[in-house]
Amino acid sequence: MSFQITQGLFRFDFIDHHAVLGVPVDADSKEIRKRYMLIAKTLHPDSRSTASDEDKQLATEILSKLVNPAYEKLSQDKERAEHAVLLRLKGQQASQQPETIELKSELSRTLAHAPDTEATYKESVKKLAQQQYESLARMQAITGELSELNLIYLTLKVGRGEKPTQPRKAPSAPPTMTRPPSPPPPPKVTPVDQYYRRAEELMSKGNLAQAILELRDALKLEPSNSSCHSLLGEIYLKQNQSTMAKVHINQALKHNPKDPKALEVQKKMEIAAQKAASKAANSGKSGGKSNKKGDDGGITIFGIKIGGKKK
Repeated sequence: MSFQITQGLFRFDFIDHHAVLGVPVDADSKEIRKRYMLIAKTLHPDSRSTASDEDKQLATEILSKLVNPAYEKLSQDKERAEHAVLLRLKGQQASQQPETIELKSELSRTLAHAPDTEATYKESVKKLAQQQYESLARMQAITGELSELNLIYLTLKVGRGEKPTQPRKAPSAPPTMTRPPSPPPPPKVTPVDQYYRRAEELMSKGNLAQAILELRDALKLEPSNSSCHSLLGEIYLKQNQSTMAKVHINQALKHNPKDPKALEVQKKMEIAAQKAASKAANSGKSGGKSNKKGDDGGITIFGIKIGGKKK
């Protein structure tokens, strides 16, 4: 389907993208985007669930052939600036050929004689834009009226030596004061952390049995906590329960091979094991010497011969 709009700027073989979107010719990018999103939502099939198939097809064609191209043209700053130059030239052309201007709408005739051109123009555009896509059957007629308003506005401004189409820049965000970064929030203390701290305190006071209970409760909540396992291993080592100490140190290193406390306790356990082995070996040697028998059947203890045959 082709769209035939013959009013306003369209009379000069010019596609009036501002009229298609229903925005003033000096609209900024923010205003253009907001209007486009509203139109796109209105024309979307989901918003026209009760409409006929023919109406839905028309909405799709309006969106793809008129609205989307208009938005693509006006949403980019460079494209919008180039389009503004063309608008100004069309305004100059119309002001030099007033006989070519045909005012069909009441709003256009009112604007042509309004004492406050700016306010009347903006109010008229707003009024028509509200109706533009309510009825797709009237869309082309209302878009033509909008283009008439744009043509009259441009002609009046050019006639007064003004530049009406300088696109307004979207308001920039206000400058913000640079603040120093806030300190990071303190780390959250978990129940396991609380058990661990209590166990450390109890251990420092010599209450090893209660410290073990605290750590066991902690491991019920978090069985893979290497810190709890390593501290438990250290306490068991203090109690000379080397087997239990080894179990928990191995668990600690399993979950964290670089756990400093576990590595430290493991080293202490190895030293203790070496000392125990050395002591056992020395004890065996001493026993062998003390029980050595003399040649005559007596027993020699610390160099003194006891018993045996008399000479």
